[in-house]
Amino acid sequence: MKKILISGATGLIGKKIARKLYERGYQVEILVRSKPENSDFRSYIWDYKNGFLEVGALDNTYIFIHLAGASISKRWTESYKKEVYSSRIDSAQFIYEEMQKRKIYPEAVISSSAVGIYGQTTSQQIFTEDDQPANDFLGEVCKDWEEKAFQFHKLGSRVVCIRTSTVLSEKDGALEVLKKPIELNVGAVLGNGEQYFPWVHIDDLVNIYFKAVEDVSMTGAYNASAPDFITNETLTKKIASHLGKKIWLPNIPKFIIKTFLGEMSVLALEGSRISSKKIENAGFKFQYNNLDKALSDVIN
Repeated sequence: MKKILISGATGLIGKKIARKLYERGYQVEILVRSKPENSDFRSYIWDYKNGFLEVGALDNTYIFIHLAGASISKRWTESYKKEVYSSRIDSAQFIYEEMQKRKIYPEAVISSSAVGIYGQTTSQQIFTEDDQPANDFLGEVCKDWEEKAFQFHKLGSRVVCIRTSTVLSEKDGALEVLKKPIELNVGAVLGNGEQYFPWVHIDDLVNIYFKAVEDVSMTGAYNASAPDFITNETLTKKIASHLGKKIWLPNIPKFIIKTFLGEMSVLALEGSRISSKKIENAGFKFQYNNLDKALSDVIN
């Protein structure tokens, strides 16, 4: 069996990707900060901050999938911004150097990235993989994240970066946060509600990763974002409809959101339209290509 090594495999997305690959016959092994009590997968301790990697972790790695990264949903203090950066960039650099040292040459390296690379821009522009990174916090993080992934070319690896939108799933993740106030009858549109909300169903995201594993023609960056452009107002009202609720409160003013969220408020108040054409032209078909279909699955 071909070995696939995954960092960040205990997260929402990592668990599903690991399970799918395992069910398809791959030998899945995972990098962890502490040993899980029960797991179908052999695990290895790693601590990139202190330069520790358990013996055997990299042996015979056919493909490395890098999903590790601290959540961006916590308040962006200066110290936490450093953690967001380090958990993605420094961890990738650590694995690269360890592979280089041990003469490990994976066939492919597939790294998570994010559509935050384009910045938070509410306009009619549709961003493609050819657009330049934004000069804001997330843009810089994603740019450096991808640069660390692409250096695996030096090891002879095919490199794919999956620029992920907000993931909609049946439990945990962003939808839980979005649903909660609506379920409590205090949901409201954020700001003017015109900001776009790029999204992807978790099953489609997992299938994009699976395609990246098996399709050797895939290389470079790909947007993982459904081809359905919706705004915050549309999203809020559709979630309410699927929950059998109504939105009766007025829009929450921008200044209130900025007061509570600080710099992170840009995630709530701005949003871009993201093109899905490149991944579709590569032969991928979205199972959930519109929001109603996705919400019907994850809510109902």
